[in-house]
Amino acid sequence: MKEELNVLIQAQYPLIYLVTSEEERSEQSIFAIAQSLKPQRRVYVWTVTHGIVEYGQPRSTQHNTVSPEAAIEWIIRQKEPGIFILKDLHPFTDDAGTVRSLRDAIASFKGTYKNIVLMSPIQKVPVELEKEVVVLDFPLPSMSELNEVLTNHIEQSRGRRLTTEAREKLLRAALGLTKDEAEKVYRKAQVTAKQLSETEVDIVLSEKRQLIRRNGILEYIEEDETIDAVGGLEELKKWLTQRSNAFTERAREYGLPQPKGMLILGVPGCGKSLIAKTTSRLWGLPILRLDMGRVYDGSMVGRSEANLRNALKTAESISPVILFIDELDKSFAGSAGSGDSDGGTSSRIFGSFLTWMQEKKSPVFVMATANRVERLPGEFLRKGRFDEIFFVDLPTPEERRDIFKIHLSKRRSDISRFDLDQLSKMSDGFSGAEIEQAIVAAMYEAFAQDREFHQLDIIAALKATLPLSRTMQEQVTALRDWARQRARPAAASVAEYQRMEF
Repeated sequence: MKEELNVLIQAQYPLIYLVTSEEERSEQSIFAIAQSLKPQRRVYVWTVTHGIVEYGQPRSTQHNTVSPEAAIEWIIRQKEPGIFILKDLHPFTDDAGTVRSLRDAIASFKGTYKNIVLMSPIQKVPVELEKEVVVLDFPLPSMSELNEVLTNHIEQSRGRRLTTEAREKLLRAALGLTKDEAEKVYRKAQVTAKQLSETEVDIVLSEKRQLIRRNGILEYIEEDETIDAVGGLEELKKWLTQRSNAFTERAREYGLPQPKGMLILGVPGCGKSLIAKTTSRLWGLPILRLDMGRVYDGSMVGRSEANLRNALKTAESISPVILFIDELDKSFAGSAGSGDSDGGTSSRIFGSFLTWMQEKKSPVFVMATANRVERLPGEFLRKGRFDEIFFVDLPTPEERRDIFKIHLSKRRSDISRFDLDQLSKMSDGFSGAEIEQAIVAAMYEAFAQDREFHQLDIIAALKATLPLSRTMQEQVTALRDWARQRARPAAASVAEYQRMEF
């Protein structure tokens, strides 16, 4: 990106929009570019609090340029080449006078070596400037830049030298943080442990989780369960196990492409979300949940798109990583006709996400779940978006037996008193979640009577439950009919999957 910014400045592009929250690092990069040009160019910075100040000079109001229009007029009058950074101009772009001043500046820059760089954490481009502006995302620090931060910290704190392996672990743990955030995290690790070594990686990761949670869109998921906690779904487990080393350098040397993602369709309560979370343990990768509901922000035009862009950029910066999107059908259900309801925001979000999925080069594995396939836009289901589409059906008798065994073993060390085959037969049509709740209900019943729960308690709870497969029979049948020809069964026995009826 820095190379592209350099090219745009040299090519006399008059208006560049730099989307970033790292003002200091961005300014340093622009100043370095200005110093490398022949002739060198002076760099000026405008803020609404200080007006225009030359970069590196003391901050004090100069030239009476606090207002955006006055600042732009001052820039137009300058005869010498220069780069003019306008910080956080986006709140003022609703004003016709500010937009007109920018267009006047663009027209006056022809044949000169002057550039305006709009710097903001939010992308908001007025319609009048769409044909004139080039938008760039300033990337988060690379490993080499974080290495400089770590080296400076060790030198300043007079810490002991790190081994190559320890240094690499600390740097990878900090990927996805800004330069300032990395500095603070390393200081915290130093204060907490009185030293900085590979054993402090957990401190860095813990703080990193807090920083990622702070924006409210991405969330670190910490799952203690392994994939063995999921009953059945042997074909899906096999597919995931085969790709457990897919992001290693050995896989690249073998010539394998990086997996893109998978979509898990199925009946609610049958383990779709659980298997997505436990894949993190299986693959040894962090998993981030993308909350699409929090992406949408109606407080400011363009804020929703910026939220999604920042979330995806953060996921890419800490890759390889699993990006988990639960209930994808609810997130994009209304994207096709969003023009009348939300001014087209949903459609733009949907389009941006599809484009990112198609073009992403970073090892971000998208793991999405959905319950209502008819709500999903067709573009999601075409080949190339996901590596595979799996369908998770209601559990077979063997899978129900495994599910009872898993949930009973979590709660009691000895389960020999339970007849798992009978319980499997009695729970025909039940999902995994409904089986678990039947066990919980049986335990509550026995607890209220101050005794241990038994087989008959679970049977009574099963008989008292009306499973979703019966209350929503038409919906489940339609989903099965769709998946039979279009998705891969997650269960081991395809014949059993095709034979199942209510």
